[in-house]
Amino acid sequence: MNITVKGLNIEYIEEGSGIPVLLLHGWGSSFDVYKGIMASLSDRCRLVAVNFPGCGNSETMSEPWDLQDYCDFVCEFMQKVGLKDPIMMGHSHGGRVTMYMAALGYANPQKIVLLDAAGLIPKKSLKQKARARSFKLIKGALSLPIIKNHSAGLLDKARKHYGSADYNAAPEVLRKTLVSLVNTDIRDILPNIKASTLLIWGENDTATPLSDAKIIESLIKDAGLCVIKGTGHYSFCENPYQAHAILREFIK
Repeated sequence: MNITVKGLNIEYIEEGSGIPVLLLHGWGSSFDVYKGIMASLSDRCRLVAVNFPGCGNSETMSEPWDLQDYCDFVCEFMQKVGLKDPIMMGHSHGGRVTMYMAALGYANPQKIVLLDAAGLIPKKSLKQKARARSFKLIKGALSLPIIKNHSAGLLDKARKHYGSADYNAAPEVLRKTLVSLVNTDIRDILPNIKASTLLIWGENDTATPLSDAKIIESLIKDAGLCVIKGTGHYSFCENPYQAHAILREFIK
């Protein structure tokens, strides 16, 4: 199904009836990651999953977005599809948007589910700091007026060498969006979240490490953490049996 949100043609899916649930996917992903969860909960829930702009078959925005833009997008989407105070479930970037909205009062979710959620700026290792510093120096040199018109190819090579896989796979507007998002730390507003919050996390997650989950759990008053052993950043897909059992117990 498709709908217009913020002037963009947006793709979404809906399944089941009952308790309203909004599912927000992670960066560079799509609502396809939620098909198992939707099948598991469709007997008791109305599940609505949306593809963020630039993901799946949703139209890409023309200008870079920040976290506030994603909040506005989700608010408009919920209003248009008739989702009022749903349970909000977010993986990675979707978790970041969920926490931001709940903490600042843009949504009043019945409950929250965070799946390997993003939102905290991790401490960089010495190696990561050195790589970032090297790229800034190279970018500065290649942007000098005397060589700027001849350095586009070299700058692209530098981006590919120093950038993350997510960064390199994205078009320019999404690259700038990603830079804005990963440099936004929301930990200071997390104590404002009042909804009961379930965290499901992969023991071996390297994208949003388990240490982030423990910080988030400590900052949200009514929060509990379930760790799925032997799994990574997509813990709910890597061990769906355990993840679905936890979710069915939490969403009654």
